[in-house]
Amino acid sequence: MSLKAQEIKRASPNIILIMADDLGFETLGINGADEYQTPNLDKLAKEGMNFTQTYAMPLCTPSRVQIMTGKYNFRNYIGFGLLKKGEPTFADYLKEMGYHTFVAGKWQLYGNAGQHKLAGGKIGALPEEAGFDEYFLWQVKQLGSRYKDPLISSNAGTQTYEGKYGPDLFTEQVNLFMEKNKSEPFFIYYPMAITHDPFVPTPDNPAFEDFDSKSKTNDPIYFAEMVNYMDKLIGSIVDKTEELGIREKTLILFVGDNGTDRKVTTSQFGKAIKGDKGFTTTAGTHVPFIANWKGKIKPGSTNDNLIDFTDFLPTLLETAHFTNPEIANSDGLSFYPQLLGDNSKKREWIYSYYAPNWGNFENSTYAQDKEWKLYDDGRIYSLLDDPLEQNSISKINLPASVQIKISKLEAVLSRFDTAEY
Repeated sequence: MSLKAQEIKRASPNIILIMADDLGFETLGINGADEYQTPNLDKLAKEGMNFTQTYAMPLCTPSRVQIMTGKYNFRNYIGFGLLKKGEPTFADYLKEMGYHTFVAGKWQLYGNAGQHKLAGGKIGALPEEAGFDEYFLWQVKQLGSRYKDPLISSNAGTQTYEGKYGPDLFTEQVNLFMEKNKSEPFFIYYPMAITHDPFVPTPDNPAFEDFDSKSKTNDPIYFAEMVNYMDKLIGSIVDKTEELGIREKTLILFVGDNGTDRKVTTSQFGKAIKGDKGFTTTAGTHVPFIANWKGKIKPGSTNDNLIDFTDFLPTLLETAHFTNPEIANSDGLSFYPQLLGDNSKKREWIYSYYAPNWGNFENSTYAQDKEWKLYDDGRIYSLLDDPLEQNSISKINLPASVQIKISKLEAVLSRFDTAEY
């Protein structure tokens, strides 16, 4: 390693990227949730930056592929539950920069026989093939339970942890990895298994001890305690950075991977918000996002700039002082300057190419800003007045000022020619 590379490595902060499963914007106290207790995340936002206009893909795998590679799905999404083997990820680039890399939680990117068949025989990527030195994951080659009695794969092999709770074990391993690597820059990617269904008791519930992990229980009544438990786990990670004395040299990012499950209705500022996971409405794509970097990000910051999942990879590379970010060929725009208070470069639109290849969800392509959404079939919706997208509006019936905005979104759609992919 050259002297310059060594200097960059010493100056590079640790990065922890946490992504909750099936958690829409409306579920955090900082964002107006009335029923859930998220004190740790609320504090993380109040001591850092709370983003209010972050949009994911409507389903987990499309979001995971996009956030890991920094590319829109038409470029490299080969099928549900699959990450294209050989596609460079943020872990690959950070590893190249000398970071120790670790992933814990939910993988779901290698696929099973059925997914391989649907993808024309293509096989997804294993964690070590995606840039991670170490891993501790649910659903790599096998399914099993993600909650009680979890089936987990790691560098040491695969085993069932009888009587244990998956999210506890994932978080424990995150904290152990920090302990082992506190003296060198590390990157932790923690795609949490929680709060995805099945909705079941957590260890904070007296019913957990006798709960049968093989039961078919899936009751949304447990969703609130799952949100609360998720928040507690994140609190333990933040506490560990304090204990290790690395809090000020660690950027912590927390985001949801898509909207809340459709079986869940949340009260936000007294208004009922029904989750819409899998669908391209606001409730299916608008997610919470918090950035915290003690001593760097101004406490109490609110960021209402548009963010999409392609933006994370270039941001991580800029944070790590990556010497040649252009090689990543990302579709994203780094929001690293925004973390430090510089809003001179920001998104004016978000583009989405959605081909779920799962369930009964339909393919769709659209572009949006904060107020308007335009689909490639010509449908136009007001996001402020019609977030459920029930009444399409004709462009000709819109004021001239709005028609100009729609024309800009039309230009975005024409910018990406997906026919060659």
